[in-house]
Amino acid sequence: MTDPTPNTQAQAWLSAFDGALARRDIDAAVALFGAECFWRDLVSFTWNICTQESPDQVRAMLQARLDDVAPSNWQLDGDASTTDGITEAWFTFETRLSRGKGLLRLKDEGAGAKAWTLLTTMVELKGFEEKKGERRIAGAEHGVHKGRKSWGERRAEEAATLGYTVQPDVVVIGGGQGGIALGARLGRLGVSTLIVEKNARAGDSWRNRYKSLCLHDPVWYDHLPYLNFPDDWPVFAPKDKIGDWLEAYTKIMALNYWGATVAKNCHYDEAAQRWAVTVEREGKTVVLRPKELVIALGVSGYANVPKIPGADSFLGDQHHSSQHPGPDACQGKKVVVLGSNNSAHDICAALWEGGVDVTMVQRSSTHIAPSAALMELALGGLYSEQALKAGIDHHKGDLIFASVPYKIMHSFHIPVYEEMKRREADLYGRLEKAGFMLDFGADGSGLFMKYLRRGSGYYIDVGASELVANGSIKLRSRVNIERINPKSVTLTDGSELPADVLVYATGFGSMNNWLADLISPEVADQVGKVWGLGSDTPKDPGPWEGELRNMWKPTQVPHLWIHGGNLHQSRHYSQFLSLQLKARLAGLPTPVYDQAAVHHTR
Repeated sequence: MTDPTPNTQAQAWLSAFDGALARRDIDAAVALFGAECFWRDLVSFTWNICTQESPDQVRAMLQARLDDVAPSNWQLDGDASTTDGITEAWFTFETRLSRGKGLLRLKDEGAGAKAWTLLTTMVELKGFEEKKGERRIAGAEHGVHKGRKSWGERRAEEAATLGYTVQPDVVVIGGGQGGIALGARLGRLGVSTLIVEKNARAGDSWRNRYKSLCLHDPVWYDHLPYLNFPDDWPVFAPKDKIGDWLEAYTKIMALNYWGATVAKNCHYDEAAQRWAVTVEREGKTVVLRPKELVIALGVSGYANVPKIPGADSFLGDQHHSSQHPGPDACQGKKVVVLGSNNSAHDICAALWEGGVDVTMVQRSSTHIAPSAALMELALGGLYSEQALKAGIDHHKGDLIFASVPYKIMHSFHIPVYEEMKRREADLYGRLEKAGFMLDFGADGSGLFMKYLRRGSGYYIDVGASELVANGSIKLRSRVNIERINPKSVTLTDGSELPADVLVYATGFGSMNNWLADLISPEVADQVGKVWGLGSDTPKDPGPWEGELRNMWKPTQVPHLWIHGGNLHQSRHYSQFLSLQLKARLAGLPTPVYDQAAVHHTR
């Protein structure tokens, strides 16, 4: 007997699973999963973003959700493939309310192929599909109609009334990449949405940073929903170019965007079943009353500025990295940069290029991932020209990325960084010789796991590491600043550094600090800590959560949502947040399974 082809094996599993679910035979369905198995669901089964990490958890989820979800029509989508004993297969399926897409990985356990990982994602809600392709609107009204308004007139009327005499269904606080991506998704679903942003123009959150800032992620990883970057867009886009793209995108996608608008406070009106969001716009106070409120203020909270004795005595300029003006303001001065992650390296490199005397103070170890090696080893298979040639665009890349459960993701990354250590041994050796403290994460899993677990502790090396290694950027490591003097800083080893400018590249606080000020400390603590996996590694306390805390899914505060992340996450997860919001606004039943408990507050 010949071995089954990947297609035969995958379709046999899907058909057996489809049949078991149709019969409501949960035992038969669970028997199709391996002893080690993971089912990650993005909204379609659970109205949540959660992962079932064992056969028992799969059983419990199906017992709770199967009758309501009523899944059907599991079909192979394209050809399956087998590599190193793992069969991968794309598939489509339906539920009572939605259509979905997923990715299955099968392992042979002797008694046949069993599911190792299963990803299910909601693609669209039945009856509420985006008006695209064959469903697109005509646009022009042919014929003769008295009082007909042009598109421009209708847009002007909407701009004049929305937020005043007409209330939006959703208010998004934060008009950076996250708010803009979500606004585009909601607009395509016909959801009335208003984005409020304190900066004057869309893209200013990028324009206003230090002038050397550029994306450290490659272009293929960073597209916004619906509208790809042009095919000559730089691999690593400069900040001002990104800012202009975001501003143009808001216009092209016809987003309702209030710039120069400051959100002052929010509270939920139980009687009206709406939020009251007080903002200052054009010198006037406006109260918005949406049904759903989304906080999209980035990955982090307020800037962390350490309280160091003597700071008030400093005669020079001191500022957080988020306020750094660049090297032009530092000419002829001695600059001390406290910190050793992305911003610290970028700022130090730009200062050195500008001929400025700069010293980096490294308090704790940092993971260094050289950009070229990172692009090839970690991202190239999913986000690159080579990936495109292999048929993997960013849509498929996003789903492949999402299909790896967080519980085992580190095991996928450890070999990547072992190879990076080997390839970059010379650079790493010279950095350590210069005194730089290196690490590869608590378990050797490198950059992306650090990003997910704590959102800090790394630098994607685009050139500054060589300057540290050869001494061009001066380095003081294994020390902190103990005291700030009028024209110097005293380090914890007792030595003193002259300083005319002090830059705090010390990161940012928890994202839900925004909630404490915008709504209340009680609500912030009810939501709990934002970001992190509960990996019980530095700055990511346990217990294990299985997903990023409070991101893109229901929080413990009804009608309050958190959205953010890098450009990739803002693009990908805005799809699932927009579908959750649309379903609620459409009055569809959305019972949330496995709502995350709060283990940590701010």
